[in-house]
Amino acid sequence: MASEKKGPVTFLKSVGQEMKRVTWPTQKELTRYTLVVLATLAFMVAFFYVVDLGISELVQLLL
Repeated sequence: MASEKKGPVTFLKSVGQEMKRVTWPTQKELTRYTLVVLATLAFMVAFFYVVDLGISELVQLLL
């Protein structure tokens, strides 16, 4: 198999076959995943805001 020369057409056919095997998420799953990502992002933003605020206050106390 390593000695075979495969061109771009063969590659693209293989890609097409693999894409047919992909299990795509349903609308409900996609919505749920999106909400999880947005909630995680909101939590991380709030967490780092509080940490930054705390560090800023600590630095102000030391100056």
